[in-house]
Amino acid sequence: MENKNFKRTTVTAALPYANGGVHIGHLAGVYEPADIYARYLRLKKEEVVFICGSDEHGVPITLRAKKEGITPQEVCDRYNKIIKDSFKEFGISFDEFGRTTSETHHKFAADFFRKLYDDGKLVEQESEQLYDEEAHQFLADRYIMGTCPHCGNPNAYGDQCEKCGSDLSPMELINPHSTISGSQPVIKKTKNWYLPLNEYQEKLKQWILEGHKEWRSNVYGQCKSWLDMDLQPRAMTRDLDWGIPVPVEGADGKVLYVWFDAPIGYISNTIDLCESDAERWGSWEKWWKDPETRLVHFIGKDNIVFHCLIFPTMLKAYGDFVLPDNVPANEFLNLENDKISTSRNWAVWLHEYLIDFPGKQDVLRYVLTANAPETKDNNFTWKDFQERNNSELVGIYGNFVNRALQLTQKYWKGVVPECGALLPVDEQAIAEFKDVKERMEQNLDAFKFREAQKEAMNLARIGNKYITECEPWKVWKTDPKRVETILNISLQLVANLSIAFEPFLPFSSKDLRDMIGLPNFDWTQLGSTELLHAGDVLPEPHLLFEKIEDEAIQAQLDKLAATKKANESAQADKEYVAKPIKEDVSFDQWEKLDIRVGHIKACEKLKKSNKLLQFTIDDGSGKDRTILSGIAKYYEPEQLIGKDVLFIANLPARKMMGVESQGMILSAVDSDDSLAVTTVLRTVKPGSQIS
Repeated sequence: MENKNFKRTTVTAALPYANGGVHIGHLAGVYEPADIYARYLRLKKEEVVFICGSDEHGVPITLRAKKEGITPQEVCDRYNKIIKDSFKEFGISFDEFGRTTSETHHKFAADFFRKLYDDGKLVEQESEQLYDEEAHQFLADRYIMGTCPHCGNPNAYGDQCEKCGSDLSPMELINPHSTISGSQPVIKKTKNWYLPLNEYQEKLKQWILEGHKEWRSNVYGQCKSWLDMDLQPRAMTRDLDWGIPVPVEGADGKVLYVWFDAPIGYISNTIDLCESDAERWGSWEKWWKDPETRLVHFIGKDNIVFHCLIFPTMLKAYGDFVLPDNVPANEFLNLENDKISTSRNWAVWLHEYLIDFPGKQDVLRYVLTANAPETKDNNFTWKDFQERNNSELVGIYGNFVNRALQLTQKYWKGVVPECGALLPVDEQAIAEFKDVKERMEQNLDAFKFREAQKEAMNLARIGNKYITECEPWKVWKTDPKRVETILNISLQLVANLSIAFEPFLPFSSKDLRDMIGLPNFDWTQLGSTELLHAGDVLPEPHLLFEKIEDEAIQAQLDKLAATKKANESAQADKEYVAKPIKEDVSFDQWEKLDIRVGHIKACEKLKKSNKLLQFTIDDGSGKDRTILSGIAKYYEPEQLIGKDVLFIANLPARKMMGVESQGMILSAVDSDDSLAVTTVLRTVKPGSQIS
């Protein structure tokens, strides 16, 4: 692709869906890379706008609202705040974070659709869909459940089986039923409006396959695979009651498809921003229609088709909009070698992280960038999080900064010393960090944020190596003047670090600049040896980062273990089917069993046995009864003392481990094969018979 000299850049980050919070997968995959890039452009004094907002229409929101007995708008209001606050806490520097339920968005999206409709760019098509006759509505895929045709899971949804992972269509389900009424749906015809992607196929091929070979291989490859197949018209409306009403006569009960509506949110949110401060931002058209504006979408790989094929087609059909110049989509981030899942609560939620690790936003930002899934799925582990913090942020970056600042305090009471004559070791250190700006720019311009951050950390490595080689604490005894030069160069390196890490670690970078008195800075200064001036007085330093102890990490691992156990239990409950009923017994046989209530007077573990508990039972006869029961792995003796339990009184006595057991305590076997001792709901006399 030819090099273009753009005047400005519109950066968008995928709209987070407003039915839940934000987790580390979202941050690593979309929002932190987008923030790094936007901060980088601002540091270069380029004209940039950074746009996002919550996506607030679609079926999952209505499902959550129904489940909680609240309105869809209340769901959106709750999660919009949680999402917005989380991003703010982590320094994601949006210029505008809007929402798709805003008045501006509703009007703009409706007008957008109407123009396509009026220009004949949409086609009407009939299709067969499942319809709930009791609820009097067509059913979205998530409102339909049935048996998966692939694995037999009886709780598969109309779009996916969460047990085997198969993508499904509602028509494939065996014995489908509506989750609204529980009734079996019928097939009914309905009319919707479609975007004829097939008519734009050749133009899309030329634009992407010929014009954007520089796109990431995962993006280019996915686009190519879709374009190699014949694109089909795609519905832009849905039969739902939550969303933006279709602005066409005769479209009652229909709304804009959430994936038509959501990307338009980038534009409507820009409109709100520009109207709030026109003097600063100018007109919204400048950011979306001027050919000298570069449009960059940051997304996850699951949104590639929508941002590279569908949304560009919408923009092209409308006319005079710029198309995305790059779409740097990331792969997925796993958590402790397992796929992050909001439905299973297998995630590290940003708002919870802030409670557990207050003030450590930059630690998470650093680790997520270091493990960014730029070319393949990657993995987050709490042990790696601890190791990178302790060995890299504390041991390399923080260590160098602390050494340089503390030595300056010790020998010059915090005053920046003069730089004298340079020795070869000084010139080598300066040469090593002089070109860091160029190396970082090459990576940042190519959206290689992992490599760019590595280059920033290399500055700290250079600094540590330089101080270690120069040994100012030794030289001070014989040549204090030489130490001035060593510390001046070290302090210049520290100042460079505060700039180099600004896109990645905004909180600690500001903290560091405060410690060295560097209020004004920009990207052009990176690599300079004149950032700090001799005679500048530095404030009292403090540690930039602190170690994370094993206890804090273990607490997170314990939390995940509890989540996994809860998920397994929930899945077992879903799949649980009681064992078949045994063969019938006669009433006479039943009557022969003498089941009584017994009061547990004493209970202890039987010596030499890991399984048996020995009970002393008051059976109402005036004489205590001894019963042995193999439930030691499920109960501690003290848990059972004082309880009233059911036991079979007329079983023949049986000797076990040298002790005679006079009956059997009744227990229920749970779905996880654990045992629960049977008791009575109210106090009854020992010896009471069960009838």
